[in-house]
Amino acid sequence: MERGLTGHYEESIAGGVRCQAFIPDPLPPRPALALDGKLQGRINQAMLALGRLDAISTLLPDASLFLYSYVRKEAVMSSQIEGTQSSLSDLMLYEMEGMPGVPMDDVQEVSCYVNALMLGVQRIREGFPISHRVAMEMHTTLMTSGRGINRMPGEFRSNQVWLGGHRPDEAVFVPPPPHRLAECWAALERFINDMPEATDPLIKAALTHVQFETIHPFMDGNGRLGRLLIPLILVEAGILSEPLLYLSVFFKKHRQVYYERLQQVRVTGDWEAWLLFFVDAVAETANQAVATARQLNQLREHDKARLGELGRQAGSAGLLLDALFQQPIANVAHLSERTGLTPATVGRVLTPLEDTLGIVHELTGQKRNRIFAYRAYIDILNQDPS
Repeated sequence: MERGLTGHYEESIAGGVRCQAFIPDPLPPRPALALDGKLQGRINQAMLALGRLDAISTLLPDASLFLYSYVRKEAVMSSQIEGTQSSLSDLMLYEMEGMPGVPMDDVQEVSCYVNALMLGVQRIREGFPISHRVAMEMHTTLMTSGRGINRMPGEFRSNQVWLGGHRPDEAVFVPPPPHRLAECWAALERFINDMPEATDPLIKAALTHVQFETIHPFMDGNGRLGRLLIPLILVEAGILSEPLLYLSVFFKKHRQVYYERLQQVRVTGDWEAWLLFFVDAVAETANQAVATARQLNQLREHDKARLGELGRQAGSAGLLLDALFQQPIANVAHLSERTGLTPATVGRVLTPLEDTLGIVHELTGQKRNRIFAYRAYIDILNQDPS
């Protein structure tokens, strides 16, 4: 449904150039969303997929092991959208105090994304609503190192910015001026927290993402924080028990359509076209996550069954395999800490895990300070969903 412009323009100045900044109307949309048969059917499919995703905790012996790596995969993909070059392996090497193969700033940004998500989930579980305080804490964490440290972490931007085009008067989109940010955020916060009326959580997540990207409240990190709000809203509503829905891969794959739908909402008011795109992203992403979890579970069972070939070392090898499921790139010291085995025992058991079973692979080629990877696990996580 085309409602017309979903806000109004206000003259602003960016870099000394006059431009027209867009101030979005508060949510929910008016007239109300037209949830016809086609759209409602796709919403239902997305909700079924989310139900299967939430049931992952019953599928996996330890869902936290999947969560550890899956969150990091999302952090990598979300940060790649913003231009970083880190891989999942780079992030895991960094967390282990190893040396990644890309600029350190890139990996630090990805690590901050993980920390920001975990902080948001922690605040929700402590009973805090998604609010100005939580958003500022998450943004501070997101921008705490790497290139973001000088980009006003935890503060609304103080300058007029524009998106697309070389000059603000040629921009594709100019978000609200700084003096409008507080009121725009306050209106969005009321909507997120069901004031004055409740909104279906999945629809709320979809609308909130667009509104946040339109407000563009920060100097940097808007895309990443806007994507983080989606799983947080679903966790807060009890749709998901863990933050396992990450749409960055889908948004990156359909990047042009994604930006077109955002701008279409602003200019024509067609929220329904955005919702169709969004719920398809949710359904596809949730189903892929479930398939990945099943593959990882099958890998775990397959490799556990092979440990019997190691005889008396099978018990210690099982502990190492469990540790590698939680952190699939690790050195002897980390594995010793996680398993309680002595470094000497870890070193002895890793040898047949690599040479006899081929489950782990040493990455450095060195005699000392060796780093081991559970490559089959990482390969599953790195699969191209297309």
